[in-house]
Amino acid sequence: MVRQDVLEVPNDLWPIADFFMQGLGNEVNITNENEMAMLIEGFLYLYITIVILTILAYKFGFAKKLPPLKSAVVYIILMVGMFFITLIFGLNLPVAESLAVIAAILGLYRLRLHQERKKRTE
Repeated sequence: MVRQDVLEVPNDLWPIADFFMQGLGNEVNITNENEMAMLIEGFLYLYITIVILTILAYKFGFAKKLPPLKSAVVYIILMVGMFFITLIFGLNLPVAESLAVIAAILGLYRLRLHQERKKRTE
């Protein structure tokens, strides 16, 4: 029989999610305020990490100059979307790790592009 007041935490989390969820063990007692606070805190840190990496990937690879209001709408939609992505896939898939690789590659591309353009102007 499954207990209704216990939430299971997977053992095989990806490294970034595991870092934020460490100390929880295999089960979280929903009625225990300290354990729920640790779970929510770990989720929020994972969410913030994913949002920051997504913003970096967007800025390095896809962002164009937009008016401030349109830019704000893009970032708000990005944050709302990443909340659901983190909620559904954050613990089971390497979302943060993939975004870190994407942001690093696009950052290197942007750096090389900047260096090329600088050489052309000289």
